[in-house]
Order: sequence, then C-alpha cells, then structure tokens
Amino acid sequence: MKTLSRFLPFLLLLAAGNASHARPPRPNILFAIMDDATYRHMGAYGCSWVKTPNFDRVARQGLLFTRAYTPNAKCAPSRSCIITGRNPWQLEAAANHWSYFPSNYKTLAEALSDKGYAVGYSGKGVAPVVARTAAGAPRELLVKAYNGARTTPPTSGISVIDYAANFDTFLNGAAGQQPFFFWYGGLEPHRGYEYGSGIAKGNKRLEDIPASDLPASWPKSDSVTTDLLDYAFEIEYFDAQLGKMLASLEKRGLLENTLVIVTSDNGMAFPRVKGQEYEYSSHLPLAVMWADGIRHPGREVNHLISFIDFAPTILEVAGIPATAAGMQPLTGSSFAGILFSSGGQAEGYTPRTHVLIGKERHDVGRPHDAGYPIRGMVTDSLLYLHNFETGRWPAGNPETGYLNCDGGPTKTVVLQTVFSAGDDARYWLWSFGKRPAEELYNIARDPECLRNLAADPRQNQPLPQLKATLFSMLQQQRDPRMAGNGKVFDAYPYADKSGTGFYERYLQKDTTLKWKWVNDADFQQLPALKREMVNR
Repeated sequence: MKTLSRFLPFLLLLAAGNASHARPPRPNILFAIMDDATYRHMGAYGCSWVKTPNFDRVARQGLLFTRAYTPNAKCAPSRSCIITGRNPWQLEAAANHWSYFPSNYKTLAEALSDKGYAVGYSGKGVAPVVARTAAGAPRELLVKAYNGARTTPPTSGISVIDYAANFDTFLNGAAGQQPFFFWYGGLEPHRGYEYGSGIAKGNKRLEDIPASDLPASWPKSDSVTTDLLDYAFEIEYFDAQLGKMLASLEKRGLLENTLVIVTSDNGMAFPRVKGQEYEYSSHLPLAVMWADGIRHPGREVNHLISFIDFAPTILEVAGIPATAAGMQPLTGSSFAGILFSSGGQAEGYTPRTHVLIGKERHDVGRPHDAGYPIRGMVTDSLLYLHNFETGRWPAGNPETGYLNCDGGPTKTVVLQTVFSAGDDARYWLWSFGKRPAEELYNIARDPECLRNLAADPRQNQPLPQLKATLFSMLQQQRDPRMAGNGKVFDAYPYADKSGTGFYERYLQKDTTLKWKWVNDADFQQLPALKREMVNR
C-alpha cells in the first residue's frame, strides 16, 4: 500500500494526460472538393499567383499533406474511389467516366446516413455518372442535394449555385441532428473559363506568374499565361466559398468539432495533366483541420496518401467499424492515426510505401468508344506507368479532337506546334502523341515527367521490381486486366447516350452530336516525319 501511495500522484497525472488525449466524440465533417486543380497551385504549397487564404488557414490550423494522390485523374472515377474506398479497377463500370454506378456498391455518404449522420451536398457530387437502385429507381449517391440557392457569379464560366447559402440551408435543417457530413463540390476551376477574367476581374497580371511556374511541356505564350490566370481566378472563387462556410460554422459554434477536408478530384484541365496519369495529373492538394481532434496542428505530413484512404479514415473518426458500414470491403487504409499523432510515429498507422494509380475509359473519341488503359505506381521518388494499348491515342483520336483533353487556349497553342519546324513539335508529342508500353520517371527531379527513364539502362534498374510489385498488387485486388479480361471495361456502356459511338458518328458527320468544335490539328496534314515519330 505504501508503495502504491508513492506512485499515486504519478498515476493520476498519467491518467489525466491520457484523458486529455482521448479521442473526441464523432465530429461533423465538411468535405470540400475542387474540380480540376493541381496541388502546386495553393498558397500553402508556395504558390504566389493563386491566393487561397482559406485553404491555407485549414493547412495552418490543421495539417498540410504533401503527397496525396488520386488513383484515377478524372472526375467521376476519382470521386467514385473516394466514396467507396476502392481502386477504380475494383469498381466494375465505375472505373470509367460517364458510367452506370453499380447498384451493389454502397457509398460512404449512405453509410454515414444509416449511422445517424445528417448528409447532403451542394454543387458537383459524384459526377458524371448515372446511379440507380437495384430496382431501377433514381439513386442519390450523396443522399440529398442542396442546390436551390442561386447567385450571380463573377464570370460566365463560374457556376450560379450559391454553395455557401446552400450549406447554411443544410445546417439550418441539420440543427439538432448532429453530427453531419456535407460535401461541398465546387464546379470550379473546371473549364470553360471566361477568357481574360483573371486579369480583368481578378486583378492579375501576366508577369505575376514566375517563369519557373510555367510548365516546360507547353510553349511560352501570353495565351497560355492568360489561361493560367483564368484558372487561378476560379480556384480563388472556390476558396472564397470555403471561407464563407468556415465562417458559418464558427458563428454557430460548430467549427471546433468539424473535420474539414479540402482537396481536388484530379489535376488541372490542361494538356498532359487532367485525364492522364502523370505527377501533376494525380498529385493533389490536401489540407485537413479539426480543432477538437488533431493533436499538434500546423504539421506538414509527407506520408503517401491515396484517395481510397478517405472512406476508412472518415468511418474511423465517426466511430463506425468498416465491417458495420455495409459497404463493399475497403481497400484503403485509415490515416486517422496521423490526426491523433503528436508529430512522431502515428500510433496504429503504417505509412504507405506506394500508391497505385490507373485509368480505363475516360471521354469518348476513339473507335468503338475504347479507353486508354494504364496502371501505375507512385513511390517516394519514382513513377512507373504501364500502358496496355500503345496503338491507341492517349488523349483520344486526332480526327475527333483529342477529347480527353479539355478545350482551351493552352490546348490550342499546344496543338498548333504539330506543324512547327524543329524541336517545337515536342510540345504536341508530349501531350497528344503515342507512348511506349513502359514509362519511368524520377518525379523528385522531373515532376513534369518529360524524361522517360524506361529505355535508359543506366537509370531504369528499379523498373522490373516496380512492375513486379504493381502487378502483384493488382492480382491481389483482382484487377480484370491481370486475368486477361481487360476488355470488360470497354464493354461497359457509356452513360451519356448523346456521346455513344461518337467516333463513328463523327466520321459520318452526324449533326445530332452533343459536342462541336474546330478540329485544330487535322491528322491528315501531319508531315510524314511527324507521323513516323508518333507511330514508332
């Protein structure tokens, strides 16, 4: 007894310390997701020409993640990975863009709703997909839309949806039903932009962008710089709406126990980025704030994070065992341990050594609506890609306008270089030319992925092991491509009927086609040398 009494003060102090570090009650969750923004273009990552004070606040008062990746750099499949916790090749039709979402896949939002969360969203949800129940009834993957409030946007390219007002409507209805999960799906900075809006309405100047921030994969051009400033203005609009939501939570006394997650679905809608699987395609911004839950805020987290980790993380902080969520088995791993860590080794968290990425069919524009299948792996410093169908055009066929690259001034500038003499044609080749079966990049030294090391015996030594590990993981995850059944992805119907059979209908001059554009680069006019270069 005397011995115990000697240690009693210490035991009481230890118990008090453990109590102070006890996990808080399940939080409210605000999941804010931009539409097409690369990680580099947030102030918290050092960008000077895009002003994101609210993203930066979340990072400053919470955590800034420096190595977050989507498994698929296109809107619908990326968002499908978020809400299922599974990689795209594990999602059947939902691996594709404009898909029919499988009725047997329960979403994170539906699971939270079933477990007592008030759930809703404003803006862009899991789109573009068509979702129905097993009985064929319309299905809302994020439970309930709040899009009734409208506003007058500053440009024609920005949505009329008043995201912040809709969030307030949701909060007014959710009062007393806490906790809540709300998805703020900004439609910005998705194209199209109002040309010159960054200068005319955002008070920006061409010289604001340092030369070092202009990608080497595009020609230097005032049109390209103007395009980037328009993109910046739309990011800033998203950020301003986020600021209004944070202020509303603060006013209601809800901010401290709200887990705020801010990210993007894929990289910027520019050539060689969105819709591809390079570093700037898949590496995305991520900041997380939660005053009541995050220990030691203000940290920079350099662990690799995959978007399939969001679902298990949110379920864990919500106190819902993954096995009780009613979802398909999760492939991702919770990173909640990082939130509760004091900054050292996170308890119960095993850092990733790699993230898997890939794609199937994005936008149509190839014969028979075929996709461009890729699988890849990101490690601390390397990116390995395996292209399965090297005879296909990565961004879509030239005849139909390279549809897996959104139209805009930068695309036009890059397309025009195909007719250039000398080395300038490399700009077109990087964005639209055909590719070898294997690509290997040192993303620490070459983040634009312009120097393929796969064919260099002096630098490609890691390639066999990367490929073996990648294919082994894909086999474990029952990727149909590993079983020789990759054609199943092209067999899934394209959900936008107006675009089905696009390539064949385009060549037949079908006037009912939804999309119309000027074909800037007629493949038939390519000089013979250029044709040889892209077909080798």
